[in-house]
Amino acid sequence: MDSGQTVNVMRIFGIMRKHVKLIWGTTLVIFLIAVFATFFVMTPKYEATAEILVNRKLNAATQGAQFQQVQADVQMISTYKDIINSPTVLDEVSKTVRDYPGYPGSVDGLKNSISIDSQTNSQVFSITVKSTDAKTAAVIVNQTAKTFKKKVVKMMSVNNVSIVSKATPNYSSVSPRKGLNLLIGIVTGLLLGIVFAFLREVTDRTVTSEDFLTDELGLNSLGVISEIDEKEIKKHIHRHQSRGDVEVVKNKMAPRRKRRV
Repeated sequence: MDSGQTVNVMRIFGIMRKHVKLIWGTTLVIFLIAVFATFFVMTPKYEATAEILVNRKLNAATQGAQFQQVQADVQMISTYKDIINSPTVLDEVSKTVRDYPGYPGSVDGLKNSISIDSQTNSQVFSITVKSTDAKTAAVIVNQTAKTFKKKVVKMMSVNNVSIVSKATPNYSSVSPRKGLNLLIGIVTGLLLGIVFAFLREVTDRTVTSEDFLTDELGLNSLGVISEIDEKEIKKHIHRHQSRGDVEVVKNKMAPRRKRRV
């Protein structure tokens, strides 16, 4: 690292050290905003999951094609996802759960709260629902699985649909992620504080050195007037006032002594 780069790095740290109160103040403010938003503004959400197995039974004549049939069932999971998200299933689910607390409010809201996942080469897929109420999330999942099982038999002539595991209420919220939100608040506040510090430094037009006048502006230096601390001035004035009061007292006391004599 050459001298120019060293000077630039030192200047950056110098600016940060100069405005350290601004940086920490901004960090504290943003952190408090993150705390308030996380604990008092954001509504906790809960998650519930059910697992479904769909496979088609094979007769004796087609037992040899079992592997191909399993692969076909795996590929059909994408179709099952579309069926679950279709109005055919969700309209019936909505009618059942619309009076529960934490209901998303509409069929579209219900669709957005449902997520469907599957593992590679697995005939089992899971239905997960997020809701502001833990019990409602479990009810929606179980009702969705139940409705899908009833509808898919008629729509696709699938004769073997099993609910592997039903959803149960989970009272541990999955969002907001409190620790992550607070960490983001600290990092954001720190970065904003640094940005504000450099903005203040750039917009500060105060002359702080004689070199700026002579080198940058090309002016002649006639002298330097040192700044005196205001506390020192007050202390100096107070000291002189105290001495003046003593002299006045001495002057007033001297004639009295002469009169007594």
